[in-house]
Amino acid sequence: MSVILRGQCLCGAVSIRASASGRHVDACHCTMCRRWGGGPLLVVRCAEDMQLDGVEHVTRYRSSGWAERGFCSGCGTHLYFRLIGGGFLAISAGLVDVPADWRLTTEVFVEEQPAYYQFAGETRRLIGEGDMEG
Repeated sequence: MSVILRGQCLCGAVSIRASASGRHVDACHCTMCRRWGGGPLLVVRCAEDMQLDGVEHVTRYRSSGWAERGFCSGCGTHLYFRLIGGGFLAISAGLVDVPADWRLTTEVFVEEQPAYYQFAGETRRLIGEGDMEG
């Protein structure tokens, strides 16, 4: 049974509804994600049928030849990261109320993680994008 997540950006101009693909949070330590948000990107992987209200306030940035990032043009809230050709959509974990029993399970691009932070607890730590399913 999938979990429907709802949330909105800081200014309320954009709201999101998406079905979580799993019951956990993932982290990306890549340089681009850290540059985008000032730290690791914490996400919930979702089905690709996400619904956005206030789409006129969403700015899309093609951060590579294969992926784009969406954010609110009014307040800058990070909304999502997705592959251009489909197959992967992750919404910002801070955008929604993640259920209290969910845990961080997977970290990717650990080879790019700086030494100044470390998450507590056991996770799968993958080099490169790895396989964030599971």
